Amino acid sequence: MVQTARRFPDRPAIVWRDNTWTWADFHARVQAAAGALAAAGIRDGDRVLLHARNSNAVLETMFATWFIGATWVPTNFRLTPPEVAYLAQSSAAAVHIFDTAFHHHAKAAKAENPACRLDISIGDGGIAASWDSLAKSATPMHWPVDVDRDHPAWFFYTSGTTGRPKAGVLTHGQMEYVICNHLCDLMPGTTEQDASLVVAPLSHGAGVHALPQVARGAASILPSGERLDCEEAWRLVERHRVTNMFTVPTILTMLTRHESVDRYDHSSLRHVIYAGAPMYRADQLQALRKLGKVLVQYFGMGEVTGNITVLPPDLHSEIDAEMPLGSCGFPRVGMEVAILDDAGARLADRTTGEICVRGPGVFAGYHDNPEATDKAFAHGWFHTGDLGHMDERGFVYITGRASDMYISGGSNVYPREIEEALLLHPAVAEACVVGLPHEKWGESGVAVLVLEPGAQVTAAALLAHLEGRLAKYKWPHGFTFWPDLPKSGYGKVSKRDVKHLLLRTT
Repeated sequence: MVQTARRFPDRPAIVWRDNTWTWADFHARVQAAAGALAAAGIRDGDRVLLHARNSNAVLETMFATWFIGATWVPTNFRLTPPEVAYLAQSSAAAVHIFDTAFHHHAKAAKAENPACRLDISIGDGGIAASWDSLAKSATPMHWPVDVDRDHPAWFFYTSGTTGRPKAGVLTHGQMEYVICNHLCDLMPGTTEQDASLVVAPLSHGAGVHALPQVARGAASILPSGERLDCEEAWRLVERHRVTNMFTVPTILTMLTRHESVDRYDHSSLRHVIYAGAPMYRADQLQALRKLGKVLVQYFGMGEVTGNITVLPPDLHSEIDAEMPLGSCGFPRVGMEVAILDDAGARLADRTTGEICVRGPGVFAGYHDNPEATDKAFAHGWFHTGDLGHMDERGFVYITGRASDMYISGGSNVYPREIEEALLLHPAVAEACVVGLPHEKWGESGVAVLVLEPGAQVTAAALLAHLEGRLAKYKWPHGFTFWPDLPKSGYGKVSKRDVKHLLLRTT
């Protein structure tokens, strides 16, 4: 950030609503805020908890925290007060920074975290010190403190789908590698002339994606509100000549299915990056038809910070034979990927096992959780928890989460391939398959479907559609239709919530 501000002081760094901050503005605000934190006794090794909607302040808190050698602990703003209170307590954060829209969250966190020594508010009407005033008027800190490559930079909390969230410790050295790798594999050629649209919370993957923009001096463009407005997104792409964006498949699908995609000029886009889950082929085709060959898929997770595989634009095609269909790509530069069995042995090509990875993009371990760290690094590899296989050319294919697989009549069933087949039916907009207890088969699949507007379809028609596409033991034993599927704060379908709701109604 310091280097970028020196090279491009007058170029835009952040654009949000009617405001533009240049790199000189951004640098000055970070320096002032860092000076205020240091003056308050916040120091190297302390943790700074942030709970806020996307704004310029989110990126400012990130860099001000790193300026003083502290560790940034962002939360997803969609979490509930008890969930945020747990993150505050488990991280033992010395600083709480809360958006004033989240008074109850701030109160709950304060009650649960006796380690907090400083409260700061973002926005109007806060009772704590104002972030904006600190970033405008405090005595600036001119140079960041020295840290080594293994120094903690970011507590990246898992989504907690299998229990309490765990804080993955991302280090400065790891993040430097991730920035270089993103620029190499995801957005080659990025410069200060580029612009990036932010359509996901900066607390997680979108925040990581913002770092290469900072490194190269590209502007980050923030939509006005926290809810996705497809028309505004495309309007911003046209206005700012946006060249790249990071998103997840569900959001990309919403953007490319919205009618406004045809009313705005998006020819400036070169890299539309999607991650967080594999993209269904039907949705991939829609995005390719609307945007052209600009799609970039990566497979990653918080602990490996997006650095497992990549499928670049030239390997995306509307013609099945021209791409490794169903693959999430090949291993990232400098990273090693293997498919392992339960004993840690490598499996043969096209044999399903757990996808494991090692290399400089892997995190340092879980904060204050040695058991989870040891389990994650069994046999000297980081275990992703994702099942899949690799082909003869080294392309990786994800079958599904190990926790999603169910056993029906003694056979392993992977919901993703069923969902893929169901989505090829013209009436089906979204699909989620989960395994539920069954007296005869042990477990059986239930498909929860969201239909296209105005569409109708029967269970018999759906089974006829699966004929010849899937072996019959994989067919769902039931279908149910919902107006929408529950999704996490990051846009992923929450299978845990789907299963819970189904069990409550059966």
